[in-house]
Amino acid sequence: MAAGPAIEIRRMLKFSRILLLLLFSSTALAQSTLPADMEAALNKAELPISTLSVYVAPAGGGQPALELESGRAMSPASTMKLLTSLVALEELGPAFRWKTQILGDATISKDVLRGNLYLRGGGDPNLSWEKLGMMLRTLRQQGLRKISGDLVLDRHYFQPQRPDLIGAPFDEHPDAYYNVIPDALLIHSNLTAIGLEANADKLTAHLLTPLADVRLHNRLRLNDLPCSEWESGWLSPTIASKRDLLEITLNGSFPRRCQASTHLNLLDRNQYIARMLRALWQEMGGSWQGQVRDGSVPDTAILLAERLSDTLADTLRIVNKQSDNGMARLLYLTLGAEAAERNGGDTLPAAEARVRGWLARHAIADDGLVLENGSGLSRLERLSAHQLAALLQAAALSNWSPEFTSSLPIAALDGTMRKRLHGSPAEQRARIKTGTLNGSTAIAGYVKDSHEQQWIVVGIVNHPEARKARAALDALICWVAEGRP
Repeated sequence: MAAGPAIEIRRMLKFSRILLLLLFSSTALAQSTLPADMEAALNKAELPISTLSVYVAPAGGGQPALELESGRAMSPASTMKLLTSLVALEELGPAFRWKTQILGDATISKDVLRGNLYLRGGGDPNLSWEKLGMMLRTLRQQGLRKISGDLVLDRHYFQPQRPDLIGAPFDEHPDAYYNVIPDALLIHSNLTAIGLEANADKLTAHLLTPLADVRLHNRLRLNDLPCSEWESGWLSPTIASKRDLLEITLNGSFPRRCQASTHLNLLDRNQYIARMLRALWQEMGGSWQGQVRDGSVPDTAILLAERLSDTLADTLRIVNKQSDNGMARLLYLTLGAEAAERNGGDTLPAAEARVRGWLARHAIADDGLVLENGSGLSRLERLSAHQLAALLQAAALSNWSPEFTSSLPIAALDGTMRKRLHGSPAEQRARIKTGTLNGSTAIAGYVKDSHEQQWIVVGIVNHPEARKARAALDALICWVAEGRP
């Protein structure tokens, strides 16, 4: 009986908050006239207002303070990652972890595995070569020294297993990091790191990634460009095979008195894993003479080592602060792989169904929404400013709001916002996911104003010269931070 009055009091308080919200909503009429500084920045960039979509509303709920063409489906660039991130948090939970396993089809006898070694991927978005090395060290600690069989790679967690074999690069730079098409066993993002160092008359290059039987052939010439422009003289490396030896030839030019490093998607990923495992295993005193091939782990295989990834909450801080496309795509694929109704079918359709199902349950219309890979690195994906604002509203009310919000870049402090809004009213008061793509520039997130009120702010510009809109979107953030709404 004592619980009754307490419940009634909570109901009355909730009702009072609703009344206050309704009162606020009825008096706060949305304007469609842009803030003066924002309009001036658009004019200076020679971008028509018709290319812009904006939505600004209280994070606690209520009518928008500023709204312009917010229902129009736009190319959101990397702000699409917000949808993937929030659905993953709510569907998988912040403590979700990916699993990578090493198994054998025979027991270890007198430091020898007389059979195959299986490496089973579980979609870990951040499986570095150092982490693979730790798994191999576990095998050495068990007494294993010699592997007599093959290395079998199992990627069945996602379907199809090798989308990189059928998917085209995003643009004309196939060796760029963002062009890596993920699979369930993506180690170190399949990137080969090369360090470059030059003095006044000599240039040296060295391999930073452990890869057996891979050599660099340096044909780089010295130039007199500033070190900050070293990529201007860089040309894509060429690769040649000489039996077991792989030779990477560096072409182009590099500035004098400069140090830099580059990370390139150069090798077939099966060969990349084979050469990496061989290099790491040899460093540990082990030997392996077999081949690498695709396959499946047999039911009778024995688990030898297992590694759990960082939690989803920790992973999201990399995905959103650094706007990592490959990791976001793996997160999106995981939604499909973990869908109960998937029944072994293709992963991408299952992921899309799960995202649209979440939107429906939160009464967010999916009209005009186009999903391809969940990262925003797409010419096809579409999302409206209103839909972005609605999911930010849902995130603010989510049990996992702290985990979601902490993944967003902080203005003038970190991530993709670290160089923006220094000395402005929004400095360290705005958590903003940015998006930049040819033809699209966007921002979406939360801004705390001078009255300590939290606002949802979304702005998207689609135009061939959209990159010029950054100053206008920064002006929008500052307008909110100053308390103008």
